[in-house]
Amino acid sequence: MTSSERVKVAILCGGDSPERKVSLRSGEGVYRALRERGWDVDLVEIEGYDGLPQRLASYDVVFDIIHGGPGEDGTVQLLLDLLGKPYVGSGPLASALAMDKHEAKRAFAAKGIPTPEWVLVERDRLEEGIERSWAELEPPLVVKPRSQGSSVALQLVKVTDELGDAVRRVAEEFGDVLVERFIVGRELTAGVLEEGGVPLVLPLLELRPRGAGRLFDWTAKYTPGECEFICPAELSPQERGAVEEVTRRAFAALGCRDLARADVRLSPEGVPYVLEVNTLPGMTEMSTFPRMAAAAGIPYGELVERLLRRAISRLPTSHRLG
Repeated sequence: MTSSERVKVAILCGGDSPERKVSLRSGEGVYRALRERGWDVDLVEIEGYDGLPQRLASYDVVFDIIHGGPGEDGTVQLLLDLLGKPYVGSGPLASALAMDKHEAKRAFAAKGIPTPEWVLVERDRLEEGIERSWAELEPPLVVKPRSQGSSVALQLVKVTDELGDAVRRVAEEFGDVLVERFIVGRELTAGVLEEGGVPLVLPLLELRPRGAGRLFDWTAKYTPGECEFICPAELSPQERGAVEEVTRRAFAALGCRDLARADVRLSPEGVPYVLEVNTLPGMTEMSTFPRMAAAAGIPYGELVERLLRRAISRLPTSHRLG
């Protein structure tokens, strides 16, 4: 056998964010795939983070597939670094930057990466932020939490009068809010799989939610039949090249590692706008990242094994084989 004989792997999933159920499904998929390939893996489901160092003490490597919250925002990544446990995915700083949509967009703008104009509405300065959004942005607008994934609480506001209520609803549950100019055009997602230190962009995927003018929200993302997935996306060579370029630049701007998924809006003029980057994309049967990998000729089992081997490569040499 291979290095699976000596390396003990924890598949860390669950957590306490709104994406808990998705994380559990991702964890089950990763666990089954790696076990079928002969790896010594355990599924470590958590509800909170107390006692996590003790639960992970016996493992050499962690495949963190917690979506949202401390599992994805750099907190768990920092803990694993302190414990000396290599893990799949980006480090603490890149994870924190990507989870904070405001800071990620600031990083994109600083590097000249197109991203829609936005206003940060802070929960303790709500009315001021709403007024500023009215003054600086014109509808249609997208309203979303500053730090959530999986399109949680994503709303499309088509008239200015709806903006205040939409922002207040999101702020009440999630805190700070991002108000962003809606880019008319096509909704794309781009997966990045790092190989040998080189970020490779997987075949691009276009998302077509059912219903005119609808966003790729939580329902479209996780309800069968609510969205059409087209992969590879039907793009001209110029469009494809432009999307791939901004995806690689966004990956680098945040300092990502191993894998990521960039959400992009392609305008009718052919300009790709990066909305956000997800450092731990879903690995469920409906998730876009495995779909894009499959289009590149990488089956699910091979995909997760490649990612695991990336983490194993960061183990001390004495722990590695093969």
